Amino acid sequence: MLDLAPLARFGDRVATGLADVTGDPAALDSTGFWAVAADYEGRLTCARFRDVRHEPVPAPAPGAWRGPAAGDWTSSLDRAAYTAGVRRVREHIATGEVYQVNLCRVLSAPVTPDADVDALTAVLARGNPAPYAGTIRLPGYGVEIATASPELFLRRDGRIVESGPIKGTARTEAELLEKDYAENVMIVDLVRNDIGRVCATGSVTVPDLCAVEKHPGLVHLVSTVRGELREDVGWPELLDAAFPAGSITGAPKSSALRIIDALETAPRGPYCGGIGWVDADRGVGELAVGIRTFWIDRAGRGSPLCEEPGGGTAVLCFGAGAGITWDSDPEGEWRETELKAARLLAVASGTYQES
Repeated sequence: MLDLAPLARFGDRVATGLADVTGDPAALDSTGFWAVAADYEGRLTCARFRDVRHEPVPAPAPGAWRGPAAGDWTSSLDRAAYTAGVRRVREHIATGEVYQVNLCRVLSAPVTPDADVDALTAVLARGNPAPYAGTIRLPGYGVEIATASPELFLRRDGRIVESGPIKGTARTEAELLEKDYAENVMIVDLVRNDIGRVCATGSVTVPDLCAVEKHPGLVHLVSTVRGELREDVGWPELLDAAFPAGSITGAPKSSALRIIDALETAPRGPYCGGIGWVDADRGVGELAVGIRTFWIDRAGRGSPLCEEPGGGTAVLCFGAGAGITWDSDPEGEWRETELKAARLLAVASGTYQES
């Protein structure tokens, strides 16, 4: 097993001294500082750390991160498969099964066995700064994540909960389409419904709708949904309400998730999961949506590059997806995944240069 000490880093918070690890979300309502990683497939890892301090993300150390060669990245869905998938989603929309489906492809490339996601975080902080950047490094538990997420999944401060869904992506504000605004309104309705299941009646509001946010190399449409949790609601109920079809508890899947299962060929892992921290002592926490996120697969769960699970191969993975609606153009959606991935893969490979 790789000899790297467990660590979590979120902004200027650094947590060390691993105390315990559990998959029970009720632990987040107990005591202590927790790092939280929830996979799209429903695997939840909550790690409590004894020591939390504040310090800036260090500058990249020469040679600390050796990324994959730029030409070594492979995609779980190539261009033809992805555009065919978009067309298939549109067929499902035409029959009334769904309104929208996020279609993902997982990019992967081999890295050295001593690859350290915290060293990658230092590189990302310079090449692609993000509001919800972070690291969770738990090699002994199969969790090695470096995220540059721009999207708030859940923020909790006492009984107040907030989400910041993103839908709508383009290079510039002028390039945003009517489809992007429609997508955002649809996801806002979904989030309102999700958190409304656990919030006091009448407390769910939308303070911001379709605000334009600028991020490195692109812009997003971002909305804010806020509510007040009922007194009987804790982290388990909130996560069950917010995750797709209650995936944390293995509830039946929605039509959209069944379509995703049929079309995608690789597990998403942290992509579209939740990554962040909970300070149970203070009753606060912040989880980002697992987009613009890298993870290291050493067990062969998510990449064909790992021919022998557990055989020592280290593979760096990255998910890129797009929201498919009736108005989607297959080639345009493929280009959106390219836009979302290009800069980050270049940063991770050490080939990105500021223009």
